[in-house]
Amino acid sequence: MLRKILIANRGEIAVRVIRACAEMGIRSVAIYSEADRHSLHVKKADEAYSLGSDPLAGYLNVHNIVNLAVMTGCDAVHPGYGFLSENPELALTCARRGITFIGPNAEVIARMGDKTAARQAMQKAGVPVTPGSPGNLNSLDEALACAAEIGYPVMLKATSGGGGRGIRRCDDPAALRHNYERVISEATKAFGRAEVFLEKCVVNPKHIEVQVLADHHGHCIHLFERDCSIQRRNQKLIEIAPSPQLDDAQRQYVGGLAVLAARSVGYTNAGTVEFLLDSDGRFYFMEMNTRIQVEHTITETITGVDLVEEQIRVAAGLPLRYRQDQIQRRGFAIQFRVNAEDPKNNFLPSFGRISRYYAPGGPGVRTDGAIYTGYHVPPYYDSMLAKLIVWALEWDDVVSRGHRALRDMGVYGVKTTIPFYQEILRHPDFRAANFDTGFLESHPELLNYSTKRRREDIASALAAAIAAHAGL
Repeated sequence: MLRKILIANRGEIAVRVIRACAEMGIRSVAIYSEADRHSLHVKKADEAYSLGSDPLAGYLNVHNIVNLAVMTGCDAVHPGYGFLSENPELALTCARRGITFIGPNAEVIARMGDKTAARQAMQKAGVPVTPGSPGNLNSLDEALACAAEIGYPVMLKATSGGGGRGIRRCDDPAALRHNYERVISEATKAFGRAEVFLEKCVVNPKHIEVQVLADHHGHCIHLFERDCSIQRRNQKLIEIAPSPQLDDAQRQYVGGLAVLAARSVGYTNAGTVEFLLDSDGRFYFMEMNTRIQVEHTITETITGVDLVEEQIRVAAGLPLRYRQDQIQRRGFAIQFRVNAEDPKNNFLPSFGRISRYYAPGGPGVRTDGAIYTGYHVPPYYDSMLAKLIVWALEWDDVVSRGHRALRDMGVYGVKTTIPFYQEILRHPDFRAANFDTGFLESHPELLNYSTKRRREDIASALAAAIAAHAGL
């Protein structure tokens, strides 16, 4: 087994990996910028090392990170998600320096990170993909010709895109002309590559993704699906496992497609295969994420499998501990991304000091976060503060539990998405498990929630103020 792991990330995912290391008897090494000096992952790790004053550059410097791993005696690097997690250079540099990269190899990361190459690989494997350009577009004229052939609306996408960036829907030729240079510019700024491609837009689909695990001994399994249809501008907000909108036949079919996709590219470690499900019940491959996902928590909750521990075991060369028929699902789980944003103000980020923080508890409640009372939320990173996960045996019960846990959760000093999520859970269509990726756009009234503070919130604020004044 591995003895010491450097976590090339920050925030809640770094804390998540640190906890897995602690349970496995592995020493953990954190890295941090000056803006993160007082972050929870720095406090939790066995060792922590500064990356310097720049809030971003250190987290993105492949060679410095690997050098630090070597200097501190680490035998592995865990990339988390975001930052360098899907950068093949990190995996390649680790291999050259004799450091284990906890993820797939550099070739697979590069292949699946290139969306046109990934589409071609899936077509060859027999996995259905949406109609689109055969490769990257060379000009606006080629884009217009391709769109005319497959029919509008179309999606113009950055080839190296991710996280909902570098994507524009085009409903007609005028929109395609307007967005072509914009997407190229976004792709260049965000991903360092100007390549874009085109595919048919599946209007208001359901966004279904499947968690897979594969080892170096030829074993590959899926751990059922997650429904990520509640999203805003291609950014996921609420995730559910398993999807309450699929039947068992669909579940078995899409799980099999995901395993086929992973096997066809020689995938190892944890990964996620993402699909769109149209109104006629057809699944289309969208992309593969070659890393742990933000929403891995709900898969862990319904299966009992610790995905981060399995990542580490696979990277160490051990075989999977589970066969496909041993993976059982139980109940439903929902994850809420608690972001420091103001939904009523176009989701404007809300940074500053967290004056008070209360994590919810009770049966079937889990919180993954990196915040605490007094923590200053820096303005340089993703706005996610914590992930609230709830579980129950029945769909109606997990929705009710989610509403209760959101009500119990207290984050003060910054605006959050908590009241917006409470409003979503009240909606009869969500309660009836009837939603798609257009749900939030079709229900703008969800933003009309009340901002009045509850009586118990006011009472606790007064008590905290009195205690602070009295020096208690």
